[in-house]
Parts: sequence; C-alpha cells; structure tokens
Amino acid sequence: MAPQIKPVSGRPIDWLIFSLVPIFFSSNMIFGRGITGDVAPYTTAFLRWAGSTAIMLPFIYVDRRASAIFVRNHFWLWLLLGGLGMGICGGLVYWSLTYTSAANGTLIYTTSPLFIILFQWMFSGREISGRELAGMVVAFSGVVAIVLRGDPAALLHLSFNVGDLGILVAAISFAIYSILLKNSALQQLSPLALFGMIALSGALVLLPLSIMEIIDGGPLPDSASDWWKIAGMVVFASLAAFFCFQHVVRVFGPATGGVTLYLMPPVSIVMAVIFLGEAFEPYHALGIVLVLGGIVLASLKGRKTTKG
Repeated sequence: MAPQIKPVSGRPIDWLIFSLVPIFFSSNMIFGRGITGDVAPYTTAFLRWAGSTAIMLPFIYVDRRASAIFVRNHFWLWLLLGGLGMGICGGLVYWSLTYTSAANGTLIYTTSPLFIILFQWMFSGREISGRELAGMVVAFSGVVAIVLRGDPAALLHLSFNVGDLGILVAAISFAIYSILLKNSALQQLSPLALFGMIALSGALVLLPLSIMEIIDGGPLPDSASDWWKIAGMVVFASLAAFFCFQHVVRVFGPATGGVTLYLMPPVSIVMAVIFLGEAFEPYHALGIVLVLGGIVLASLKGRKTTKG
C-alpha cells in the first residue's frame, strides 16, 4: 500500500524537488541569453552537451553492453534524437536568443506539449477532443501575441522576429523528440545511460557545426564568466533538470510531473527580469495567461460520466 500512497502525498523534499524543476529547465534560457555574443551559439551547445556526456560516462560504462547494441541496431534513431533534442533544441535555441528575449523564448517553447498532441493525431491516429482543440487554439493565440509583441498590426506587414520563429521550430523539434523517446528500443537502456547516450549523440551532431563557427571566426569562451555560464548549463539546465524531472515523475507520476513544464513561463520571466534586466511587457502577461491556459485546458483529463 505504501508505494501507492507515496506518489499522492510526497515528502517535503519531494515537493522541494518538484518546485526546482521549472527553475532548472528555465535556467537554460537564462544562461543561453546571458552568454549571447560572448560564445558562438552552436559552440555553446556543443560544450554544454560534451560536458554533460563527460559527467555521464560512468553510467554509460556500467550499461555499455546495452548502449553498444542500441547504437549498432538503431544508429540513425540515435543520431536523430541527438539532432532534435540537443542540436535544434540546443544550438538553434541559442542562435535564436541572439534575436529574441529569454522570456519570449520560454513562452513560445512551452507550446511543445500541444505539438505532441497534434503529431500523435496526425501520425498515430490519436483522437483530439473538443477541449484539446480549444486549448490548442487558445495557446497558439498566446504565441501570436508574443511573436507580434502585442501589436496586431504586425500581421499586415509580417513583422516577425526571426528569433521567435527559431524558438517555435525548436518547440516542434522537441515535440518530435519526445514522441521518439517512446520507441521501445530505448527501453533497453537504464534512464541514466540513455540520457548519457543521447547527450553523446547531441555532442557529435553539434561538433561539425561548432567547428564551422570557429573557422568562421565565431567567439570562444575566453573568460571565467563564460565558463561559469557553460558550467551552469551543464549542471543546472542539463543534469539537475534531468534528475529532478525524473524524480518527480517517479514519485508523483507523469501527469503531475508534466505540470512542472507549465510553470516554466512565469518562472523564466521572473528570472529574466532579475538576472538579465529584461523588461516585463504587457504582452508577456497576455502570453502567460493564454499559453498556460491553453496548455492546461488541452492537457486536463476529461471527467468520465457514470450512468445511473
């Protein structure tokens, strides 16, 4: 009986870890925006995931047999996961943050759960309820409000920020990445070894792009501040975020764990205001209400009716 009660109540330490998940995930946008201009974006992403891989090597070694079999039998899936989850959702995000704010980036990125619903409907025959469809419309209207900076007139001259659109591409990529994680071939690895292997794949995908940036004169980390920010990405945005999210899912279940991702927009905006000095604009408030409201509406379980 105890294992069934634990996911419902949770200890104080479990709730503390729950509250840290959106902070750790949001820190990626803050560190990424903070290092913009100091280190080239794809080089930043490569260093982040190469560092994460180095720390995860002991776990890969322990599960080396299953890891080797996975790469041998599913090589292209392995590379695709790294390209989507770490390449596009890493390098492209950092590049996009040179054009848009951390607050905007996180708000738009939060639409990933909606794309998961959409893609499952398109490719897996998943039915979309009226509630989910309404939630998707509401959330996308929030994205539009953010991208247009609260100015509807921008629709007339298509004054879109390329950084916002880049973050939207990353949100779509993360949705595909999340769906691919359900592939049965990945279940043969332990969670920590799987994370390490995907981090390794991401580092390998990002390496040639990083080399191209360096050849083209892209800036490299050349100060203690740069290295501290990269270390923050590795420790907080990668390792800590992964550990805490996995813990929350294990203790409270995946449905409650997913709620932590919905808390990212308000957390990221507060962090951006505090650490980066970004201004809180009225369209941010509108975006928070619409994006969060739409995602929660689309994600809520429908109440089953009973006869009688």
